[in-house]
Amino acid sequence: MFAGTTKTLALLLILILTVAGWGFADQPEVSVPAGGSDLLLAVQRTPPESPTNLRILRVNECSNRQSAHPEWIFCDDFEQATPLVAQGRYYEYASQNGNFVPLDGVGTNGSRGMRAKWQQGAINAGNLKLAFGRIPISYMDKGIRSIDDFREIYYRLYLKNQIGWQGNPAKLSRATVFTKDDWSQAMIAHIWNGSGDRLAMDPVRCVDNNDQVKCSGYNDFSNMDWLGSKNGQSPIFSSTYTDQWLCIETHVKLNDPGQSNGIFEFWIDGQMEARSDTLNFVRNYTDYGINAVFFENYWNSGSPKDQERYFDNIIVSTKRIGCLP
Repeated sequence: MFAGTTKTLALLLILILTVAGWGFADQPEVSVPAGGSDLLLAVQRTPPESPTNLRILRVNECSNRQSAHPEWIFCDDFEQATPLVAQGRYYEYASQNGNFVPLDGVGTNGSRGMRAKWQQGAINAGNLKLAFGRIPISYMDKGIRSIDDFREIYYRLYLKNQIGWQGNPAKLSRATVFTKDDWSQAMIAHIWNGSGDRLAMDPVRCVDNNDQVKCSGYNDFSNMDWLGSKNGQSPIFSSTYTDQWLCIETHVKLNDPGQSNGIFEFWIDGQMEARSDTLNFVRNYTDYGINAVFFENYWNSGSPKDQERYFDNIIVSTKRIGCLP
């Protein structure tokens, strides 16, 4: 009798903690005595946090969850009283005369986020430039895992276009390998405008047949090898997607030396948009790994009207990040 009572009490405790919002994400599997599996399955299928706590997690994602994720290289939810853009963790922050700034109420669930504002015809609405890992440019080094070489990263951001949004901006983000103090690059993985209202991924190699970096300085288009653009599936710049937060996650993996097994792929709201897994990003080059990601608001042809979009909850990681509900 006591054994059965103990089992029931234990399962009830699990249920109470789950409903209370404690949850079991990032926890080991629980061993349950025979006969308790049906109740445990019901508990596990219950959302691990209450709706209120889920909102809190997305609003304060970095402070609430980063300690549980050692794989996260960088996290910014813009909730700090002195935001990270002012603390200097990005090696460059361009507000573009106040058009790209952290503001209360523009982030997820009414939190603090970044607002990018274009005037009609404007091209540049600001950017955030993040460096991490070992990098040959001293002023880019902000102490973010400075001795590590990353050959594979995931990064995620939330994006929202305001009601009435029009057009497909040219630039959203890019991951790259900086190789010299003149900003020479070994590869670039662009996420930017695709056909119609979709995003696209566009990978670039800047290493020659002798495994030497052939691009000199930043964006040396004349020496880039374009490895094949692929369009996403979701028309996120159409009216259907305005005024809603979109979780955009990108995965970039450099090829192994001598192999064509590099990976570039991205998801929107957890759904695969495009993928390439036979890329020869850097040939046999191994001097540096992926060491920067840019988050951009650059519209080559200029915005067709005055309009805004918003960024929040940026994370860079060595493992898949996923989206908060």
